Amino acid sequence: SYVGYHLGSNGGGASAITSLEQQPPARSTANTQGSVSGVAQKVLPSVAQLQIESTDGSGEGSGIVLSQDGYILTNAHVAQGAEQGRLTAVFNDSRSAQVRVVGSDPSSDLAVVKADITGLTPAEIGRSDDLPVGAPVVAIGSPFGLSGTVTSGIISAKDRPVRAGGENGDQSSVLNALQTDAAINPGNSGGPLVDMDGRVVGINSAIYSPGSAMGQQQGGSVGLGFAIPIDQAKRVAQELKNTGSATHASLGVTVMNGPQPGAYVHNVVPGGAADKAGLKPGDLVTKVDNRVIQDMDGLVAAVRTHSPGDKVTLTVSGTGGDRTVQATLNGDKGQ
Repeated sequence: SYVGYHLGSNGGGASAITSLEQQPPARSTANTQGSVSGVAQKVLPSVAQLQIESTDGSGEGSGIVLSQDGYILTNAHVAQGAEQGRLTAVFNDSRSAQVRVVGSDPSSDLAVVKADITGLTPAEIGRSDDLPVGAPVVAIGSPFGLSGTVTSGIISAKDRPVRAGGENGDQSSVLNALQTDAAINPGNSGGPLVDMDGRVVGINSAIYSPGSAMGQQQGGSVGLGFAIPIDQAKRVAQELKNTGSATHASLGVTVMNGPQPGAYVHNVVPGGAADKAGLKPGDLVTKVDNRVIQDMDGLVAAVRTHSPGDKVTLTVSGTGGDRTVQATLNGDKGQ
């Protein structure tokens, strides 16, 4: 499986309309011929550099402006810096403001923060469901503290299960990610991945760094970056802004890997979605709807693409042979 590494270096109130309330476009704009320079000119005013100052040192991340009065979407691991010290947003027009956390959800690695400022330019939200592999995209953020950095590439893959906390992360940190070869680096965390109309299609969140498997320090881009799809991020961000917390679709199982492709059911939560669907310990889940499940992270990621209350079809191999079952996903609060 893929091992992801965070890119950051170390309750709401009244507001103007945010980007989260915008109607999504009718389709993705994969085939438009917008220029990277045009995209950059449009999006840069909607990207903030988030500077972290804490007793453990300093760091940086990025954020996406959601409203003219200071709501910003970023990664939970960037917002975590505000819990240990001071978080400051620096905007494209060189203004800066202190930031407070409105809501944070480590399970999805998303957070909404609020800067004490007005007159900002909200980002335009796109869609990720019909974004094809090969679509051109642009990443904007503050890698290594270099604010306003623009890089370009393509969508390299979709539905990539990424354990964003590294090898020591648990199932709660698995993302169902867009993969891109646009160069993203530490400090890009929370910044936008946009289409060629400058619409946000993903939240840059993790990179693959081969050296870490050998105990080395996290390096830079090797062309394997991962972003949270905006369709999922938008729902979670709206909940975080409105209530300070978020719910997630849950199958009600703990799973593990085994000798065969798929996710082995280890425990079934009584009364949960899997229990009601008839799943038992030892069952092997091989598909969610039409999506093939290779391992436990794949199952977690597939469930995460859904909302609480959604119905899914599971293909299951057990003692009685292969079968398909219907499950209605529960809603669990994020950690």
